[in-house]
Amino acid sequence: MKALVNRQFDFMGKRRAAFAISAALILVSILSLLFQQLNLGLDFTGGTLVEVRYAVAPSLEAVRQTLEAAEFRDVSVQTFGASTEVLIRLQQAFDPEVGDRVVQLLRRDGTEVELIRAEFVGAQVGEELRDRSGMGLLVALGIVMLYVAFRFQYKFAIGALLALMHDVMIVVGIFSLFQLDFDLTVLAALLAVIGYSLNDTIVVYDRIRETIRKSRIDDMPAIFNEAINLTLSRTLATSGTTLLVLMALLLLGGDMIHHFSIALILGVIVGTFSSVYVAAALLLAVKLERKDLIPPKKEDAEAEEELP
Repeated sequence: MKALVNRQFDFMGKRRAAFAISAALILVSILSLLFQQLNLGLDFTGGTLVEVRYAVAPSLEAVRQTLEAAEFRDVSVQTFGASTEVLIRLQQAFDPEVGDRVVQLLRRDGTEVELIRAEFVGAQVGEELRDRSGMGLLVALGIVMLYVAFRFQYKFAIGALLALMHDVMIVVGIFSLFQLDFDLTVLAALLAVIGYSLNDTIVVYDRIRETIRKSRIDDMPAIFNEAINLTLSRTLATSGTTLLVLMALLLLGGDMIHHFSIALILGVIVGTFSSVYVAAALLLAVKLERKDLIPPKKEDAEAEEELP
């Protein structure tokens, strides 16, 4: 095997500092979830949906300010299909006259507005969605652990599972800490984060396994550093281009995918960090050794046979 490259980043040498950062972020996330909880959106809490149609595409911010000035709570405004059709979400009990009230408020400045529908999303639906979504996340994590254990080795599965839990916990904790709306689009983003982070982790794990098998040294931190440095350019290119697309979605995508984009941006950043400093570094913590991947050579069959 080629000698370790002279110039490389000492990722494993900084793993204790990275563990401290991860532990602090997870602690803050847990405390925020305990004391502030999540700011659940209408998909989970129930509320009122009002759809209106404008003659000319309106300013969504102006619509939101008009409704908030009339003391409507937790107003969410987004285009729905065409730019002239607006979907308004109100986190409040349903009132049969709420649609007419909203339209009257929006018509005050002479704007031509037509009511399309006004309906209630019940809390029972929200509870069912919450339970099923939580179960979906648990099932996804369980399948990931089985897959990694089958493809690599059980110690790799431990690292991958903890890395994914780390990513999800921190993203959810940030949404709780800053009280960002947590709706079904954010839940979908969390599932995408699991897939992205797992893909990055598998790439790192593949190179670590390959480097261990080719190397003639037993210095695991040095082997890990070489493997991670070999994947570094690929990781930076993938994460960088993904972040560029997500920033475009955040800035130009509108309210409908605003929090979806935020969750994915956080997930890509945290997932890239965890692929190295959680998934890979934990392999050292669980004492991964060469013999875990390279079984000892068997003696010749004839030598193993007992003499009669």
